[in-house]
Amino acid sequence: MDYTALLLVAALAVAQSVSLRPLSTPTRSVTQQTAPAAAAAPALDYEVFKARVQPILTSSRKGNARCIACHSRGGGNAYLEPLPPGATTYTEEQSRRNFERVSRLVVPGDPLKSVLLINPLATAAGGSHWHGGGKHWQSQDNPEWQTLSSWVRTRPAAAAPSTAAAPARPTLNFDVFKTKVQPILTGARKGNARCIACHSRGGGNAYMEPLPPGGTTYTDEQSRRNFDRVSRLVVPGDPLKSVLLTNPLATEEGGSHWHGGGKHWQSQQNPEWQTLAAWVRGN
Repeated sequence: MDYTALLLVAALAVAQSVSLRPLSTPTRSVTQQTAPAAAAAPALDYEVFKARVQPILTSSRKGNARCIACHSRGGGNAYLEPLPPGATTYTEEQSRRNFERVSRLVVPGDPLKSVLLINPLATAAGGSHWHGGGKHWQSQDNPEWQTLSSWVRTRPAAAAPSTAAAPARPTLNFDVFKTKVQPILTGARKGNARCIACHSRGGGNAYMEPLPPGGTTYTDEQSRRNFDRVSRLVVPGDPLKSVLLTNPLATEEGGSHWHGGGKHWQSQQNPEWQTLAAWVRGN
């Protein structure tokens, strides 16, 4: 076979191999190949709440008042039904209402972002800096705290496991908090006290730094501490599960049934509420 024939055979072989290949091979990015699906947040189990959680909220405790003593009086922090005179247990209907309200104090799957668990927990053990009724649990190993924590983490037995990936929650932006959110929490409001008037006194609901005498603005360090605390009152991505937004919002607009300082926003269309909602959504 001469040189020209060899070249022709080689060219035909190359052409054949090319024709047998797919026109394009889809490729996946590193993120697509390695990123695990985000776990869906567990739902809250009503039966566990009724049988194990609700008794904790109504039981007596040494050195402090029962939860129900402060949180069923119809004021700003009332998330439990008042017990009928002489009664020690709730009706089914009352338990259902308690479940709906208490669930708003919980971030399913995350006990340490749930104000129901962190407010009465000692600060040294990971609790918040506020709770007017004192600290009921000095450690996360406390059996009551463990019961509540298990409820927050556990999916109901009847719930089918989800195969769909949950969307990632947005990250809360400090600069937006400092420039847009914090001024709302310190600003004057007609007919009600400023947020800072009640929430910077060092008591159970103190999540803001006190302003320096004569000061009208925070230092960057104080703003950082405010951001850390206020973030615990927020469920990123979900304004209507964030007590910072639901407590001062009118009940008929989706707000909670409690807030001792009154309702600052009669509508979700209020510009202040919209600003907070945008921050929570990561916008």
